[in-house]
Amino acid sequence: MDVELAEVRDFLAQHAPFDALPAVALDRLPRRCTLRYARRGHVVLDVGDRGDGLYVVRSGAVEVCDETGDLIDRVGTGEAFGMSSLLEHRPTRYRVTAVEDTLLLVLEQEAFDELARDHPDFATFYAATHHARLSRAINNLQRATSGSTVLGTRVGDLVTREPVTTGLTTTVAEAARTMSGAGVSSILVTDDDTLRGIVTDRDLRTRVLAAGLPPDSGVRSVMTPEPVTVPVDALAFEALLEMVSRNIHHLPVVDESGRPLGLVTTTDLVRLENANPVYLAASIGGQETLSGLVTEAHGIRAVLGQLVERDVTAADIARVATALGDAVRRRVVTLVEADLGPPPVPYSWVVLGSAAREEEGFTADQDHAIVLGAETDDAGDAWFAELAERVTSTLERCGWPRCPGDVMATNAQWRLSVQQWRHQFAAWSREPQPDAVLHAAIFHDMRHLVGDRRLAEEVHLASVSMASPRLLGHLSRQALGMRPPLGFFRGLVLERHGEHRDTFDIKRPIAAVVQLARIHALRAGSPALSTRRRLTAAAAAGVLDHEMATELGDALELMSYLRLHHQAAQARAGQQPDNNVAPADLTQRQRRHLRDSFEIVLSAQQSLSGRLAPGFE
Repeated sequence: MDVELAEVRDFLAQHAPFDALPAVALDRLPRRCTLRYARRGHVVLDVGDRGDGLYVVRSGAVEVCDETGDLIDRVGTGEAFGMSSLLEHRPTRYRVTAVEDTLLLVLEQEAFDELARDHPDFATFYAATHHARLSRAINNLQRATSGSTVLGTRVGDLVTREPVTTGLTTTVAEAARTMSGAGVSSILVTDDDTLRGIVTDRDLRTRVLAAGLPPDSGVRSVMTPEPVTVPVDALAFEALLEMVSRNIHHLPVVDESGRPLGLVTTTDLVRLENANPVYLAASIGGQETLSGLVTEAHGIRAVLGQLVERDVTAADIARVATALGDAVRRRVVTLVEADLGPPPVPYSWVVLGSAAREEEGFTADQDHAIVLGAETDDAGDAWFAELAERVTSTLERCGWPRCPGDVMATNAQWRLSVQQWRHQFAAWSREPQPDAVLHAAIFHDMRHLVGDRRLAEEVHLASVSMASPRLLGHLSRQALGMRPPLGFFRGLVLERHGEHRDTFDIKRPIAAVVQLARIHALRAGSPALSTRRRLTAAAAAGVLDHEMATELGDALELMSYLRLHHQAAQARAGQQPDNNVAPADLTQRQRRHLRDSFEIVLSAQQSLSGRLAPGFE
């Protein structure tokens, strides 16, 4: 090997993924590379070009942009571009421009294909690089003109100091001195990093001074035990909504293990920009009549439209829609219960479907049920039937249509005790007939809203543990039937007749991702509810490839983003929002990324199909 070829070999051997190739493969590569020089400003590849192979930067740098000019990546020494054409065998979607005088090594297509075939890690490396650039292109769709999003603030960003804490054996006087010394209006009571309670200035006034309690009393006697908390990654808006709905002013922030990280207060949150939907949330939480609540609820769609216009992510809009919906639903149940009088037995009012997954949007209907603490007599049945009907009727006036499938608490079939719910899930798992499979999918998405949380959580955990392989097989077959509208040659398959002619139903591929995530989470034994958390849990448990989980999450975000923009446009035009998207209304870039998302869903479905036992295909 001459000196120049040896230098090329040594250069490649210093950079991934070539550094992992066996010596014999590396030795052959230099003769299959050509050198190319690009002056600064020269377009090496343009959108629609077919490259000559894999371009590896020997020296210099290039920038990779999409067809609108948005920067996707900057590629420097040892890094590569051109893999979109190589992996997909089609023209590139990117423009690549030299930003410095650049020397390139071009590995021919045939050599790249051979390496990808013979060395799977080599192919995986460039597939991951390609996917990362696709993810950044998707993110560019959501870039606000201001460079930030309205709801980008997480409560973790608002925590500026370690929490001020005290132990369970502390006296009231000691706790008060600690608060005064730290200059705070509340103190967390902990035991070995476990949060046990909270004491505020108001507690000291009302529970100590006003009650004439001696200063040497234990802090246990005045603290609020087991306080409401908020996870560190929650939206600041969600934290404010919790405070407003519960009439509290301090909210501990905890990590995944429940360890307190700090506190946020209403003062912290009201400093957020006025564009946040906090005022609607506050107004909903303060309503004392059902008619007033109905009026406020009709403002939710306008708030969601504003968030769409501000280019907030689809995931965050869904969380806001669900949080506002929860505020309305919770207040309706509370007001109706107050009018009916005390319930005959403890209960949990649960939400199902998209509300349970915190994935509501413009077109959600009602899906709910009741978990009873015990079986009831005729009088008890009548009380809960009246509660269900009055809540459902009010929510209908608020803008949530009744469920066409009658999956609502008004149906006595869905007002069951914990034990009855357990028997129901066991029956669905044992004999998964078509209706049973449909109901199993719906009721596996169950989240507590009002009442005794423990009842709902016991049922939900039982439903996860009872998911049999047979039921999972039927759920998988159902998922495989939700094929994205993508033709053999990557064309979008459209309706040919009727009122939805020349459109496609975007809800179908979104539902496929939701179902795939549900199946893999059940396989992992995870009680996670949101689609994104289910994908993460499945990947962490090893039942779903990490790359596939990430890709499905990206596909869900893109499809949901486009659906929200479609529905917001319909709402602005005075039309009823639907899921029927016309490709003519999308940009070329949006159509391209949408096809990419559909291919990700198809790939995940094909992978799931390979897991099915004979008879389920």
